[in-house]
Amino acid sequence: MLLIKCPWCGPRDEVEFRYGGQAHLAYPPDPSRLTDAQWAHVLYFRDNPSGPCAERWLHVAGCRQWFNAVRDTVTYEILAVYRPGEAAPPLTGAAPGGPRATDAAR
Repeated sequence: MLLIKCPWCGPRDEVEFRYGGQAHLAYPPDPSRLTDAQWAHVLYFRDNPSGPCAERWLHVAGCRQWFNAVRDTVTYEILAVYRPGEAAPPLTGAAPGGPRATDAAR
């Protein structure tokens, strides 16, 4: 069983959480100007790195707060957790699409 450290509640069992997708996505300011193909790309195309990746998680069985986690997609290990609005932790060797300290937290 995976132990996930909620930034508000502390370490909890993985069954208390729900995956919320890739973190730090930039959405277009005016989606109505996009073609259907461009909008589909915004909605459905995500990075699929082998290694560290920033993800959104929801603590559904606890505080019901969203937070970001850096998870290694190879080992499934959670390397860091941080609250929305905080900078992603810099990780050496982060895969493309992984967190960078300059990313705006979502």
